[in-house]
Amino acid sequence: MDTSNLDIQALRDKNYNGVVTQIRKAHEDLMIFRVKRDIPFPEYKAGQYIALGLGYWEPRLPDCGQDDVDEKKMSKVAKRAYSISHPMLDEQGNLFNDAERDFLEFYVVLVRPDDENPAPVLTPRLFMLKEGDRLNVGKGIVGHFTVDAVKDTTKTVILGSTGTGEAPHNHMIHHLLTNGFTGKIVSLVCCRYNQDLGYLDSHRMLEDKYPNYHYFPLSTREPETINNKVYIQDFLGSERINDVLKEPMDPATTDVFLCGNPDMIGVPEVDKETGEKTYPERKGVIEILEKQGFEMDYKKFKGNIHLESYW
Repeated sequence: MDTSNLDIQALRDKNYNGVVTQIRKAHEDLMIFRVKRDIPFPEYKAGQYIALGLGYWEPRLPDCGQDDVDEKKMSKVAKRAYSISHPMLDEQGNLFNDAERDFLEFYVVLVRPDDENPAPVLTPRLFMLKEGDRLNVGKGIVGHFTVDAVKDTTKTVILGSTGTGEAPHNHMIHHLLTNGFTGKIVSLVCCRYNQDLGYLDSHRMLEDKYPNYHYFPLSTREPETINNKVYIQDFLGSERINDVLKEPMDPATTDVFLCGNPDMIGVPEVDKETGEKTYPERKGVIEILEKQGFEMDYKKFKGNIHLESYW
């Protein structure tokens, strides 16, 4: 890209309203970072999201494809919505005090281009950021994927995610534990390798502190798992989840939250006239659970399966 005719500093001054305050990379393609905005963030709920943006004029990772950007677009800002994650614990290992938090935390993976997927626009630029760099942060924090439905603090909450889809679940877990939730909380996270579990240490510490919290990472490409893969669908469709809960999973007392790969979630098509559902060919969590008496949220109907369109 030729940026020689652009006043880059002027574009940054015009479009950027936030700063990166901390970056931690689990590995070169997985990043946890914090952003502070020039003006305070509004009140928001665990599970919601906000847009981040960087100018097309910004550099991108050299080994992560190229943009087809014309001269007119070069001065624009590429934006994408990201679910807000949460540190959960402070440096002393206690639940993070949100009254002292003036940042938002994000959990982002770099998806490299291949024959089927084109080069992403924003993430190769995000992975070039350094602490102190500025970026565009959206005005509003929005989203319906929240724990508002869990009004009974003794219910069971199951959180199923793939990869960085656990970001909103991290905040939900913190919210529930901070507010005295005493029911069982089970977080299932499916990833390729153990190194893809960016919050593993925090989850293990939470398990030690809270007997009602359970964390189950499911890796699929480690030597010990590659020939015995267990996906979230398998976990929830077997006796394994009942063994964790010490009782059968009960739709009357359980809420399930899903975020991540659409194949894992398995949203059915719903006939507008008859309400009949046609599930995807590859069985997902929704089909498995609805056959056990659960019902997914659909339009204004609030069931006990809640999902986020993450991809």
